Amino acid sequence: MGTTYQRGYVTPRGKQWYGYYRKMVNDPATNEPKSVRVPVNLGPKSKLTKTEARQALEREITKQLGQPGSPTRIINDGSVTLAWFVNNRFIPLKEAVWKEETAKTKKLLIQLDIVAPLGEIPLANFDKFSLQLHLNKLATTRSKDRVLQMRAYVRDIFAEAVDQDFLVKDPARKLKVPVQLRATDTTTLTWDQLRLALSKLSLRDRILLELDMTNALRPSELFAFRWKRFEYKASTLTVAETVYKGKIRDWGKTKKSLTVIHIPRQLADDLHAWRFECEQKAREAFEKGKRTLASLSPDDFIFQNEDGGFLDTDNYRKRVLHKIARELQLPKLTFQVIRRTIATLAQKKGTIKDVQGVMRHSRTATTTDVYMQEIPASVQSTINSINLELRKSDARSRKNLKESASTAALLRSRRKPSERVTQNDTKSPRGGSERLPAYA
Repeated sequence: MGTTYQRGYVTPRGKQWYGYYRKMVNDPATNEPKSVRVPVNLGPKSKLTKTEARQALEREITKQLGQPGSPTRIINDGSVTLAWFVNNRFIPLKEAVWKEETAKTKKLLIQLDIVAPLGEIPLANFDKFSLQLHLNKLATTRSKDRVLQMRAYVRDIFAEAVDQDFLVKDPARKLKVPVQLRATDTTTLTWDQLRLALSKLSLRDRILLELDMTNALRPSELFAFRWKRFEYKASTLTVAETVYKGKIRDWGKTKKSLTVIHIPRQLADDLHAWRFECEQKAREAFEKGKRTLASLSPDDFIFQNEDGGFLDTDNYRKRVLHKIARELQLPKLTFQVIRRTIATLAQKKGTIKDVQGVMRHSRTATTTDVYMQEIPASVQSTINSINLELRKSDARSRKNLKESASTAALLRSRRKPSERVTQNDTKSPRGGSERLPAYA
């Protein structure tokens, strides 16, 4: 029998040295830590002495527990489920880097598409095949972006399981994106459709949407504008905060989101006129006892609701945008469609970097690959221009070739029938038996 030591013990089994030590694991049944004995194959007796086997065991304990003789680290005992790991080990780590509103959405999606169908399966039972089948199944009912997002989450979850020693091998490392994915919405509108939509709106909504279209603003930025952010003389607006889910935030979607944006002079004039109208409404509300101040405050929102707060994005989309889309029979009208449309149509108004600046994207690839769409008429024009350039360089040679062909045809037509010699003629004109050469 092997001798017990403080740092575990070593014993021979057949031709191998085996070491044993104790460590803490999590019991899924009680969600409490428990101590278990762990066996370790240290190597053949023919190559290791008992002292060397002990040293090998100490190294293994140090690797697994952090230091010899300190079994305080809780690791997987082979029966921890995916749901337990996601809720107790994965999400708590991610919440530190996720924004509050974003975290709610991400956790909901993970619960719906990963934990609900797979949560009761032990981590150790997963393999690449089962995970790929689940991803393929999601591709039949979910959008392309949703499938790509779930693939990223699955890979992150199992990579974290390996890092935390719940798994030895990552079964999700080589998951592939399914080929048959539902197409992502790429709806865009034309300039005429945008102008028609603006013509059907009231003064406030026309200024609001024209500002949104001109600067490709996100609704979270658009509805957060206050009068103190508007500089009429400089024709600028400052994006200093955003609104989302009924809350004001002092940060934007990207680092470039919070900045000073230029406004065309005519649009600045309209905003200035809108301010005067808001001043008049403020006085009327004050006289009726609905306001405590008779004039606008610099902190007042440019586009207010009836209570003086900011407009709700979802409510405005349904009440105004969807209504206009139905009346004008537009394919779709949302803030996302407007941003995609402006990015697409602006291809002819400036460079790629200019459009990126308007969109305020951190990466050019986001502008070109996600927002910019192909314009069929522009593609046809490009093809025609390419062919025109090719024909310009070859115009002279084509003319010479045509003249040469005409000259050859004229000479053939002038030759007399008696002078024509064919390959069937076998005698010379002088009566000899010499074969004549063949002519084409």
